[in-house]
Amino acid sequence: MKKPVIKMNVTKEDSGYSATTEIGNDFIGTQGETFQELKENVLEAVNLAFKGKRVRYTIDEINFQYDLESFFAFYKVINAKALSQRIGMNQSLLSQYIKGIKKPSTIQTKRILEGVQKIGRELSEVSFSF
Repeated sequence: MKKPVIKMNVTKEDSGYSATTEIGNDFIGTQGETFQELKENVLEAVNLAFKGKRVRYTIDEINFQYDLESFFAFYKVINAKALSQRIGMNQSLLSQYIKGIKKPSTIQTKRILEGVQKIGRELSEVSFSF
């Protein structure tokens, strides 16, 4: 059996994180108080779901997809004010998206994602002099 691609949708909850996915007619869901615990529980749940099919996953084979609130909770190092300036978005609007007060459109979500990815590319090219 070819391994299906696993995309777990991660959501920040009041007391931790939850992750869910649907593969065909099967639903896989779990939760954890910390992101590390969530990853461990996801790996266990996914492998349990595929136990009878002789398929085994590693954590690197599972794609985690975040809502904005969860993403900014995971990556607190990303400053929303600085990001809003870089992508030309009103800081208050971005803050409302991050807090879940407003839901961004597909275009706005793409704009935020492209800004974050650009920062990631820039950081991956950094080197320091010694």
